Amino acid sequence: MNKGELVAAAAERTKMPASQVDNVLKAVIDSIQAALVKGDKVAIPGFASFEVVSRPARQGRNPRTGETMTIAAGKKIKVSPSKAFKDAVN
Repeated sequence: MNKGELVAAAAERTKMPASQVDNVLKAVIDSIQAALVKGDKVAIPGFASFEVVSRPARQGRNPRTGETMTIAAGKKIKVSPSKAFKDAVN
């Protein structure tokens, strides 16, 4: 399911225009992104929680040449689905 299909399905379930559902989805995504940029954890009960975690620099290997290289430190987004969400899928 892509974004367009998600918007269409939500519009059908809520009886709202697809353009309005699209605007709401964009607002939710922007709000989650803004909170993560500030370093906040975002928890949506019954769905998932999102948080930024730091990854330290580490040694890696170039798979083509086998040469050892340093992979820079960085941040990644950790998404943890809620128990209710996992149970619904299983």
